[in-house]
Amino acid sequence: MLERIHLMILRAVEQRGSLTAAAESLHLTQSALSHAIRKLEGQLGVEVWTRDGRSLRPTQAGLYLQGLANRLLPQLEHAERLMAQYAEGQRGTLRIGMECAPCYAWLLKVVAPYLAAWPDVDVDVKQRFQFGGIKAIEGWEIDVLVTPDPLFKPGLRFVPVFDYEQVLVLAKDHPLAGRAFVEPCDLADEVLITYPVDIDRLDIYNQFFLPAGCAPRQRKTIETTDILLQMVASGRGVAALPRWLVEEYSARMPVVPVRLGPNGIPKQIFLGTREDDAAIGYLDAFIAMAAGLGDNA
Repeated sequence: MLERIHLMILRAVEQRGSLTAAAESLHLTQSALSHAIRKLEGQLGVEVWTRDGRSLRPTQAGLYLQGLANRLLPQLEHAERLMAQYAEGQRGTLRIGMECAPCYAWLLKVVAPYLAAWPDVDVDVKQRFQFGGIKAIEGWEIDVLVTPDPLFKPGLRFVPVFDYEQVLVLAKDHPLAGRAFVEPCDLADEVLITYPVDIDRLDIYNQFFLPAGCAPRQRKTIETTDILLQMVASGRGVAALPRWLVEEYSARMPVVPVRLGPNGIPKQIFLGTREDDAAIGYLDAFIAMAAGLGDNA
């Protein structure tokens, strides 16, 4: 009784907000869409929507089917893309999710040679999965997750591709800029500028401030790397970023890196994929190319 088109309709109404918009997105007439759902409700013996004024409100049964649609349809669509790619000789789109804002600059160095080596494969970078990529890769919405914080779970594999050091970024004329390293309490009067990430996911807090019982005076969040570093360069605060990124920007901005603690904070960039996708040639090639770039960095 329950067919794929029913799930597509339920998902489209949830995403588009109305029967009219859902019908347009599915290239159906509104009457055909309504008829399909009424027929389903008759077969199931339960309503999936109720009217709330001019809008639709899902019933408990409707909410369950919406959840099923959101879980199942991405898997079916992913399977169909894979089958098409197999049939066409490994052609397709490699969807990459970013869970690391400064990693975007690193990723660009991998994408250029990869596109040259795999002319029949497109690359789509989805930054809207920044900081929530595990759910996206498990839901077949992306194929590769770029992250400095892997979450090892059954069905997923994470490959380290690049070692780097997390450092403090200061304006060139900052009083601490000449130090070999800084201690946590040296920053007690500073404004720390970070990406909009929960504090418990920030290495500078977990590995630097919290163990020492110190914290900066204030924390501000900025989404883009360029603006963040402009703020640091103008003396509005300090930040923590990968050393390689700071050294690149220091060529055109008055910012300098300083080690966090005498031993620094070592990190790695990982590429996460699904174990079920291990046999996809163009995906494995991307990981190998990324790892090779990391070795030569």
